[in-house]
Amino acid sequence: MAEQRISYVDPATISDQKMLAELCRCRREGTPRPESQAIRAHVPAAFWSFADTWEAVFRNGVMDHPIKELCRVYVSQFVECNYCMVQRSVQSGPGKIAETKYADLLRYADSDDYTEREKTALTYTNAIIWDESIADDALWAKLHEHGADEELVELGFFVGLTLGQQRWIKTLGLGH
Repeated sequence: MAEQRISYVDPATISDQKMLAELCRCRREGTPRPESQAIRAHVPAAFWSFADTWEAVFRNGVMDHPIKELCRVYVSQFVECNYCMVQRSVQSGPGKIAETKYADLLRYADSDDYTEREKTALTYTNAIIWDESIADDALWAKLHEHGADEELVELGFFVGLTLGQQRWIKTLGLGH
């Protein structure tokens, strides 16, 4: 394991009570991880940009939260980000998504454990993170069958954000 490349901001040095409250929420609710937020805290604009986007698009928004959670963990497994793949969103916490679903994510297409809506969302995620040629007319027909434009925009944006952040986090050498 490489040494950690960027330090955490020590919460004791943060005078912004709103930022401290957000770090406490991250610790309590699991996503985003407080460690990555403590790195983003070096640049308050980056911290708040991520926190506000996460709140609006992941924790809230128009797409079903459990689908976004499955797609988030799928990205984590795909990029082999052990740091992110073990965290669970409180909104999709114990009992809301079976751990067997998380464990089988990379084989979702052949599994009977996923709904067609979930499989379609995961295929869309796969197209975004790996192979855009998957996003052919047939996939788009399925996407429109299972989701409104607003949901597809939100999910696509969220997957792109998640992929970028998780790839970045892997470069930081965090030892968790």
